[in-house]
Amino acid sequence: MQVSVENTGALGRKVRVEVPEDKVSSEVSERLQKMTKTTNVQGFRPGKVPLKIVQGRYGLQVRKEVVGELIQSSLYEAITQEDLKPAGQPQIEELNDESGAGLAYTAAFEVYPEVKLKEVGGLDFEKPTCDVSDDDVTGMIEMLRKQRRELKVAERAAQNGDVLNINFEGFIDGEAFEGGLAENYELELGSNSFIPGFEDGLIGASEGDDVVVNVKFPEEYGNEVLKGKDAEFKVKVNLVNETVLPEIDEAFMLEFNVKDGKEETLRVEIKRNMEREVALTLRRQIKDTVMDALHEANDIELPQALVENESHRAKHEFENNLKKQGHNAEAIGSLDASVFTEQAKKRVSLQLILGEIIKQNELKADPAKVKEMIEQVASGYEDPSAVLNWYYSDQKNLAEVESLSLEDEVVDWVLGHAKVTDKACAFDEIMNKGQTAG
Repeated sequence: MQVSVENTGALGRKVRVEVPEDKVSSEVSERLQKMTKTTNVQGFRPGKVPLKIVQGRYGLQVRKEVVGELIQSSLYEAITQEDLKPAGQPQIEELNDESGAGLAYTAAFEVYPEVKLKEVGGLDFEKPTCDVSDDDVTGMIEMLRKQRRELKVAERAAQNGDVLNINFEGFIDGEAFEGGLAENYELELGSNSFIPGFEDGLIGASEGDDVVVNVKFPEEYGNEVLKGKDAEFKVKVNLVNETVLPEIDEAFMLEFNVKDGKEETLRVEIKRNMEREVALTLRRQIKDTVMDALHEANDIELPQALVENESHRAKHEFENNLKKQGHNAEAIGSLDASVFTEQAKKRVSLQLILGEIIKQNELKADPAKVKEMIEQVASGYEDPSAVLNWYYSDQKNLAEVESLSLEDEVVDWVLGHAKVTDKACAFDEIMNKGQTAG
């Protein structure tokens, strides 16, 4: 077998393989000879069919099968011999398999790039930390109470915290504008969910009042037509409701599975949940920061085949998510995979970078950490043991968690070799802004 390799670009390769005719014909002959023992042909006893008859009937088909298998085996042998690492499926070109001429073909493909990592010692990270305080717990309890609030008609003027039922229409230069009309709209004063000044203009209003509120749309407002414009809203106050929060009593605590009726037990449980959530959020944040830094620091030539595969995978994942949400399947199918190209490039680049870090430092997924990750997921289900069994009964399921755990090992390795400065943050800075604010 003769092999030659041609570089067609930074990562492009063409491998020319020539297999002598005697190797092809001997394999064909051997198979045809075996067929004389098993082929049934009318007029001949089983096992006594002449080779010429079998060759005449099945020779071309057998040669085609042999050529197909020889392409696979010889290409693997050639790639191994030349120490090539294909990225994607090789494309067979210039195939010549005429009888008597042997077998010759060219396989075109890209190879994986050589990844030369930049030293991580020069990277500088600010790592956020957070201690959940008693005030944070109090704020969370108040938020949970607000989620379970009841509305009661208030026999007084509106004040911050009230929920108003209103009709309104907006005007610019005396003309009503599109999107500025609503009826029976419920608005919580002080929620800052409307244009600045709108909610303030309704403080002091009572049920049945007609109020004119003058506001200015912000310069950064999403609607180009409205941004920066002065507007007048005519508002009808239908109802003024005050919010009634539930007492922190046994019934309230039972909703959080606190059965002893003690507020201290409730606070301990809530704090434990908050600490778990903030730890997961901090971990995701620092992981994203490390991944972004690795991607930015290492410029890698990417095989187009890997990028295309990742683009199609991302498109397929996006389509499935949209279908689950009930979106039109026909419109989804028209999406171009190129929309996902930049995202795919980053993912492929990070896969190569992480793979090289793992190889160079012989990193492995820690079984104890893998189990801990699975237990964290399982704790959110009614039957945690069933979830554990599901992961550990299927190697594919387990491998996905092991892959995530290995990414965590890479993050820890990078942080262990880079410059890291801790930055203390409040709970409300880390989680959704205003989540526990009073």
